[in-house]
Amino acid sequence: MSLIPKKGNVFVVDDDEAVRDSLQWLLEGKDYRVKCYDSAETFLARFDPREVACLICDIRMDGMSGLELQDKLIERKSPLPIAFITGHGDVPMAVQTMKKGAIDFVEKPFKEESLVALVEKMLDQARTAFASHQEAASRDALLSRLTTREAQVLERIVAGRLNKQIADDLGISIKTVEAHRANIMEKLNANTVADLLKIALGAQTAKA
Repeated sequence: MSLIPKKGNVFVVDDDEAVRDSLQWLLEGKDYRVKCYDSAETFLARFDPREVACLICDIRMDGMSGLELQDKLIERKSPLPIAFITGHGDVPMAVQTMKKGAIDFVEKPFKEESLVALVEKMLDQARTAFASHQEAASRDALLSRLTTREAQVLERIVAGRLNKQIADDLGISIKTVEAHRANIMEKLNANTVADLLKIALGAQTAKA
């Protein structure tokens, strides 16, 4: 029997055991893999950012609130999609979470069909976001292999500077520029200048 979930991973963070049990029962019945946590602190301590998943989180909890948890994930640049469970009085607060990037919020008591549709929407976004996140991480890992001088040369290659211009800019010989270019190509696994530009410009776009 395969242990790989058919539909995806869902994290549930709520300090109400009855809510956790209800969500786990509902979502596992729909063939999702569910991991429940009784506090935001516990979730953060065990969270693996490499997992493709989504998060359903209560807004009001003892200790760290759902809002504070969202802020922590934003600080970590996590691509994890989040939806919040709210009581009626928490709707204005839930709107605030959406301004910070939350996908949606679910009012208690929630409807089964709406919740499942929301989870599927979040997992679709997660697959795209995590793929982009991994690509960015791979680019960053490649670029981190460059020396300071190589990074300076690459920056000028991207700007369209010729070897002679780069040499003049940096006060080095054209042969040294050519040597740096060769090293950059090798370190970034680039076969052509076009490959080089894709990696460099992709990294700049990701940071923008």
